[in-house]
Amino acid sequence: MSTGAFESGRDLNRAFYADVVRPLLIRWPHAAALLGWGSEVLGYDSPRSTDHGWGPRLRIFADEADVAAIRGAVEGLPETFRGHPTRFGWDDAPVVSRVEVSTVVAFAVAQIGADPTAMSELDWLGAPQQRILEMIRGEVYADPDGRLAAMRSALTWYPDPVWRWLLACQWRRIGQEEAFVGRADEAGDALGSALIAGRLVGELMGLAFLLERRYAPYTKWFGTAFAELDAAAELRPQLLAAQRADAYPARETALATAYEIIGRRHNALRISEAVDPATRPFYSRPYRVMSADRFADACLATIDDSPLRRLPPIGAIDQWVDSTDALGEIGIVRTAYEERLARRAK
Repeated sequence: MSTGAFESGRDLNRAFYADVVRPLLIRWPHAAALLGWGSEVLGYDSPRSTDHGWGPRLRIFADEADVAAIRGAVEGLPETFRGHPTRFGWDDAPVVSRVEVSTVVAFAVAQIGADPTAMSELDWLGAPQQRILEMIRGEVYADPDGRLAAMRSALTWYPDPVWRWLLACQWRRIGQEEAFVGRADEAGDALGSALIAGRLVGELMGLAFLLERRYAPYTKWFGTAFAELDAAAELRPQLLAAQRADAYPARETALATAYEIIGRRHNALRISEAVDPATRPFYSRPYRVMSADRFADACLATIDDSPLRRLPPIGAIDQWVDSTDALGEIGIVRTAYEERLARRAK
C-alpha cells in the first residue's frame, strides 16, 4: 500500500491517458475510459486499494479494423508511470499491460451479454447491476464520436415494465420472510431471528435502490452506495437498530418502522395504486409485518402484456443469485428464463 499522498485511480488514469497512451494512438480514432472491474471505477478506491490490482490501466475503444493495430501500439508503454508499473498482476492474474483494446459492442457483450442499444427484457434480467455500474460509473477520458455516451445512455435505467416487475419481485422477497423474524424467536431461535432480520435489512436496502432508480453494487460497496441514497437518512437508523437489537421486540419495532418508511416512499412515486403502508399482525399470529405481497401485486397490476408476466416472480439475476462466480456467468439467467418460458408456452 502506498504511503505517499493518495491519487485516485480516476485521476491517475486521466493523466496516464493524456501523457502516455493518447500520444501512442494519435493515428487512430478511438475512445478511452476507466471502465470494468475495480473500486476506482465506482470512485470508491482509497490508499488501501493500491496494494492489490490497482494501477495505470485503461480501456480503449475503436473500430474493429483498428483494434489489432492499436493493441500493437500500446505495447510501447514505458515500464512505469508516476511510480506505478504499467504492467502488473495480482494473485493468479498475470503481469501484463492493463490497457485493453476492443470495440464498444465486444466490451458490452463480455460485460452483460448483450449490445446495450438492442436489449430484450430477458437481456436486462441477465445483466448484474454491478456489471452495469462498471459500464456507466467509470470515467471517460475521450469519446469523440459519442460511442461510449450512446452505450451509457442506453443503460441509464431499466425499461419501465422491467423496473415494475423487479419492484414486484423485490416486494415478494420481503413478503416471503417478514413473518419469520418473530416465528424464529418464538421457537427459541434468537440467532435465527437475528439472521432473518439481517436478510430483510438487505432486501429493504435493495428495494430502496430500485425505488430511487439506482443500480446497486455488489456486497463490498452495497452499504457505501446505500448511504448515498435519498432514503438513507430516514431508513439507515432503523436498519441499524434492527441489526443491532439484542432481543426480538426491539428488532420487530425497528423493522416495522422501516417497512412503513419504504411503503410511504413507494406510494410517493405513484407507480401503482396506493397501498396502506401501516404494519399489521401476520394473520392471527402476533408478528408485525408489512404484508409486502400487497405492494408486489399492485406493481404487477401495472404491467401490460409482457413475457415477464409468464415468469416466476424471482426477478433479475441479482435477486436470486449472490455467488460472485455465478454472476460472472452472464448467460446463466437468460438460459434459465428461456427454458421456463418455453415450458409455459407448451
